[in-house]
Amino acid sequence: MPDNVRELRSKPPETEKITINLGYVDLGHVDLMVQEGFYSNRTDFIRTAIRNQLERHADVVKQSYARKSLDLGLRDYSREQLEAARRAGEMLHINVLGLASIGHDVTPELARATIASVSVLGALHASPLVKAALADRMR
Repeated sequence: MPDNVRELRSKPPETEKITINLGYVDLGHVDLMVQEGFYSNRTDFIRTAIRNQLERHADVVKQSYARKSLDLGLRDYSREQLEAARRAGEMLHINVLGLASIGHDVTPELARATIASVSVLGALHASPLVKAALADRMR
């Protein structure tokens, strides 16, 4: 690679793929709603249903993540932040509702030296080696 060309870090996806199992009749109802034009596709129907349920239970959810001291949304942990924590002698407790992302340049050794616990409701993006190094600290 030429000296004046740098590889850009890829942007993490904004969604996480999940798989669900539905009974044939429920799936038929979803397809009917799509066919009748209420939703653009199955995914649109499912996302809307999930959002409606989250809105319906919003007060309980807010109380829960406040009680559990969860960071809400996207939380990045860079190599620089972890190195600063190591210099300060601090151990991090990662508690996220959303997406927690540990930098691609964080080594397993640095992660173990600076991360005391990991609790993520949503998704954790980290290298397979870092995930393996923190496996005994994940709740």
